[in-house]
Amino acid sequence: MPRLRARRLAWALIDTGSAMGKKLIIAEKPSVAQDIARALGGFARSGDYFESEQFVLSSAIGHLLELAVPDEYEVKRGKWSFAHLPVIPPHFTLAPIEKTEERLKLLVRLAKRKDVETLINACDAGREGELIFNYIVEHAKTPKRVERLWLQSMTGDAIRDGFAHLRAAHEVEGLRQAAMSRAESDWLIGINGTRAMTAFNSKTGGFHLTTVGRVQTPTLAIVVDREERIKRFVPRDYWELEARFEVAAGTYTGRWFDENFKKSDDDEHARAERLWDVARAEAIRARCLGKPGRIEEEAKPSTQLSPLLYDLTSLQREANGRFGFSARTTLQIAQALYEKHKVLTYPRTDARALPEDYLATVHGVLGHLGAPYDTFAAHILQQGWVKPNKRIFNNAKISDHFAIVPTGTAPKHLSEAEQKVYDLVTRRFLAVFYPAAEYMVTTRITRVDGEPFKSEGKVLVNAGWLAVYGKEAAVDDNQSTPSLVAVKKGESAKTLDVAVKPNQTRPPPRYNEATLLTAMEGAGKTIEDEELRAAMGSRGLGTPATRAQIIENLINESYLHREGRELSPTAKAFQLMIALRGLKIDELTSPELTGEWEYKLAQMEHGSLSRAEFMKEIGEMARHIVLQAKTFESDTVPGDFDELTTPCPRCGGVVKENYKKFQCQKCDFALWKIVAGRQFETTEIETLLATRQVGPLIGFRNKMGRPFNALIKLNDKLEPEFDFGQPRAEDETGEAVDFGDQAAIGPCPKCGAGVYEHGLAYVCEKSVQSPRSCDFRSGKVILQQPVEREQMQKLLASGRTDLLKNFVSARTRRKFSAFLVRQPDGKVGFEFEKKAAAPKKPAGEAAAGDAKAPAARAKSTRAAPAADTSADSPPAAPAKPAATRKRKAAP
Repeated sequence: MPRLRARRLAWALIDTGSAMGKKLIIAEKPSVAQDIARALGGFARSGDYFESEQFVLSSAIGHLLELAVPDEYEVKRGKWSFAHLPVIPPHFTLAPIEKTEERLKLLVRLAKRKDVETLINACDAGREGELIFNYIVEHAKTPKRVERLWLQSMTGDAIRDGFAHLRAAHEVEGLRQAAMSRAESDWLIGINGTRAMTAFNSKTGGFHLTTVGRVQTPTLAIVVDREERIKRFVPRDYWELEARFEVAAGTYTGRWFDENFKKSDDDEHARAERLWDVARAEAIRARCLGKPGRIEEEAKPSTQLSPLLYDLTSLQREANGRFGFSARTTLQIAQALYEKHKVLTYPRTDARALPEDYLATVHGVLGHLGAPYDTFAAHILQQGWVKPNKRIFNNAKISDHFAIVPTGTAPKHLSEAEQKVYDLVTRRFLAVFYPAAEYMVTTRITRVDGEPFKSEGKVLVNAGWLAVYGKEAAVDDNQSTPSLVAVKKGESAKTLDVAVKPNQTRPPPRYNEATLLTAMEGAGKTIEDEELRAAMGSRGLGTPATRAQIIENLINESYLHREGRELSPTAKAFQLMIALRGLKIDELTSPELTGEWEYKLAQMEHGSLSRAEFMKEIGEMARHIVLQAKTFESDTVPGDFDELTTPCPRCGGVVKENYKKFQCQKCDFALWKIVAGRQFETTEIETLLATRQVGPLIGFRNKMGRPFNALIKLNDKLEPEFDFGQPRAEDETGEAVDFGDQAAIGPCPKCGAGVYEHGLAYVCEKSVQSPRSCDFRSGKVILQQPVEREQMQKLLASGRTDLLKNFVSARTRRKFSAFLVRQPDGKVGFEFEKKAAAPKKPAGEAAAGDAKAPAARAKSTRAAPAADTSADSPPAAPAKPAATRKRKAAP
């Protein structure tokens, strides 16, 4: 009865003024329009809209219009120049998005109906929803009264309550102005920045498209900064000590650690267990060997809560890490599960909580889940675990949309990829209601002659939410470690052995999509200014709905390469960062610009900053970008550029680096910094000028984007050329190759003669003599993995190299690790590292030129000569028989 009275009261309020005409409700998405129709009732459907006695109801399909260049400011793409910049129009043009133009026409027609007197904005409760609705109204050119529906929950009661408390347009005027200002600002900075930088890079001829943007460019800067750290990284040797102890119940291991260690910001690689002096490590080992150890042990319980529900970014991270799905692919799959299959809620969300009035809906969803989830769902309901909990149900943690959860609709005809994403979301939904997982954590310190060795054991006592994932998840997610052998009270341990384990620090890893999404999401946390950091809050760079497309745009614009799961910046990306820093347009490379905008847009929403004042600042910023790009030439861009020590090979003058070239200061001799998508290091150019060749170098790319390796040589005209390797038999004169004073690397595995370095390969001396009596040849670079002389010596002497970790599969583009091994027929093949999980399966061997995947269970041990593919020469340059393959190195 109370709910019925509330519903009648809501309808009484909704009906007020209905005699004055109908109200057109415009939702943001068709699914929301359907929810509203169900909640209010009384609607009849007519194509893509609904109608009742009081309302006409339809929806947009996301954005229907976008800002465009006004006709009087439009310049053809290839004609961009400073003469037409900056572009700061007095008004903006709205252009319909072609694929949704029919829906726009429908909404305009409905808005202009004579019986419609009021428009209700039922788009999402946020800045973007305000923008979508206001663009439609502006395009329709209708002066009709506007009201605002503000919803954070889509339950029937919440919708009816929202209609009972519609807001007047003036109550959200600040939000409207902020939405319009943000869109126009992004447009102005994107258009002027892109056209200015394109014009700047095209000053010397051609058309060199150089896109920039408020979100895109700081995102790129994050990846470039990481790559610069990797390039600057110098590995440091360190040692760890691992002791093996024996007690009555068995043996266990312990790792030495420094009890007085304190973490410092000065050394990111410092750890309690690392020793930087091998002499000290050896001394501790010698002192502890064979001596008894005094045991101290502590066992205490520990708990782990389930992960929060998914928002889009966390779902994209998980799908990338587990399945290798790109962020864009995951979004497309989640969108299909929402729109087509109706099995998930709206995926473009940044919230990880549900509305506080959603408990009844959750009960309903749990009651409709089928196998294999129904057992867990039934257990949740039986135990009464669905109850108010701010970790799960929290309106304060919801903006436009709530977390991604299943709808309860039974999935049918899902593809394999769709099933994987649906399973992720559904299991996470179930897990969040389960109690915490419980562990017993044992920490044992074994002191030998005063030196501490730590051993840890972690045993799962109560699975809790891990039951939803089964036993496999506990292993995959490192949820437990083996338990320690028991010790008696007062028992001492015998030190059987102490191993000194050498190691090296590693550079930071390259970003993949999962880690880049995390970096974008948390970009605001790096801002030093407290007010800007607070204003940016949890927004980060981009939104959950746009981050995937930003990454794809960076790849499509040739700023990033996707290598398997890794993202690496291109030479074009480095060049853009150098230009923006040199031109003093640093604001485009930092998330602080977003932080500053968010701070001022929040002021605008609350009425303390005018739209005109904000847009004036944006116009000034656009003018600054254009002026800086217009003022400098490519050889006058300020920067930390080097002066080479090797003189010009043409005139002996000084060669200096500038933005685009290594240029002689006395004559016209110059070398491009970027050739075939690869940027030269200063040291490489020094070598090229001094010896007339450098390499083999990896990282070049042909016009199809395929990587290749090559030597670079200066020809008689001092022009750089690619050299893809020396002839496999004698040279064109018919004479044997003279290796001069070069010492043999080792014996040929086929004939026993000497193996020498020759061009891009290691070759048997008899393979380059006349007549040729051996064909052994192995590349210095195999599948993008450099094979150093030391490794080839090991291969020839012992039949095996060390584990090499940077091979890249030609088929999947993924990195893998392998040993190069000498096979019985003298050819070079791969041997993959044995996996501990499958000790019964021997490591497989495959030909180095035919690697399939980095796994111990390689299906084939068939070998082919590594020489056939090891040079990684580009497909565009087929081999020429008995001749050096060369090609001019053009930028």
